[in-house]
Amino acid sequence: MTEPDAPSSPTGVPGIDVPDARGRTGLDRAGRHLTGNPDVVVRDVELLASAWYVLRRTTFDYRHADGTWSRQQRETYDRGNGATILLYDVDRGTVLVTRQFRYPVYVNGHPDGMMLETAAGLLDDDAPDAAIRRETAEELGVTVGELERVFDVYTSPGSVTERLHCYAAGYTPAARTGAGGGVADEGEDITVVELPFAEALDMAHDGRIVDAKTIMLLQWAALRGPFRAVR
Repeated sequence: MTEPDAPSSPTGVPGIDVPDARGRTGLDRAGRHLTGNPDVVVRDVELLASAWYVLRRTTFDYRHADGTWSRQQRETYDRGNGATILLYDVDRGTVLVTRQFRYPVYVNGHPDGMMLETAAGLLDDDAPDAAIRRETAEELGVTVGELERVFDVYTSPGSVTERLHCYAAGYTPAARTGAGGGVADEGEDITVVELPFAEALDMAHDGRIVDAKTIMLLQWAALRGPFRAVR
């Protein structure tokens, strides 16, 4: 008796012709449609990696200020866009942040890789405001009330595509409705840290806080935000 043939697996390149591990295709199409800058003409996009986030190498022609053209290549790391939030209590003069291990900074010279940061996360399929409410509940155990949109920033525009939506919101002890700590199934092991705002600002100046988004939001809080009148 002849055994039935096994189902054939799809042929093609994962992430391009066939779905990758996250169900994505067409990952080599990013940037090919861009027409906003007549001095940039995208010629080719190569998919280098897509295990979770996406690494691409793009070849494009660039017209310089003197009118000459050159062909250039850039690698871009696409991890999606994200949101972050500074939680503050003006009455008690405090802010609420996270403490967690970050391997990339550990391998790049940070003594123990433990970072103090504002709560943050990727948008995934959510709107920025919904995403930051989700992340604040997961990481800090806080139910957020009214949000203030502070600014949007590109975190590392030379190589990373991420745009980060930055928020601020007040909190009270009563708003801490959960334990926080992050999502264990995602490998998160987050400690909730409450700091006097003045101490947090000093930490940003003396190197105890070295996370860019956190420093920007602390400076905003001191210069234009909720603590500008109490410095």
